[in-house]
Amino acid sequence: MSRTLEKARSVARRVTDPELPMLTLADLGVLRDVDVVGEGHVVVDITPTYSGCPAMAAMRDDLVRELQGAGFGRVDVRVSLHPAWTTDWITPEGRAALAAAGISPPGPAPSTDGPIPLTLLPTARQVRCPQCDSPATELVSEFGSTACKAQYRCSSCLEPFDHLKEI
Repeated sequence: MSRTLEKARSVARRVTDPELPMLTLADLGVLRDVDVVGEGHVVVDITPTYSGCPAMAAMRDDLVRELQGAGFGRVDVRVSLHPAWTTDWITPEGRAALAAAGISPPGPAPSTDGPIPLTLLPTARQVRCPQCDSPATELVSEFGSTACKAQYRCSSCLEPFDHLKEI
């Protein structure tokens, strides 16, 4: 790998998520690829966490700003929709950073083999409290501080917390 490509990848891997600033885009699994395609020209591929994610523009702008600040004159950010992002792509370091910030990390993503059943009930999850690690938690709201989080409360320590939804 060339030094230029190594530098571009290193810079891109440090960019954080605007909604979950304790995570880099790499730890979140959104950063898919970084390539140097010409003199000072970098192409970055990112995948949204879900369709219509409002943070995509900020992610793009942050990647462009950081890479241009590192000396890359032209930065193109492409949105790659296939394969679709899954919470399984969050790294172990990313999961640990979520928990350290008081956000319950997601469990395994639901299987996508075959039809996905439609239910009108809240999703049943095995959620542990990020404060005291108790499994005694209850859903407060299917929607937390952002659309990708649900709000829970621990029945043991009584602390409220967000849980990053499995996708």
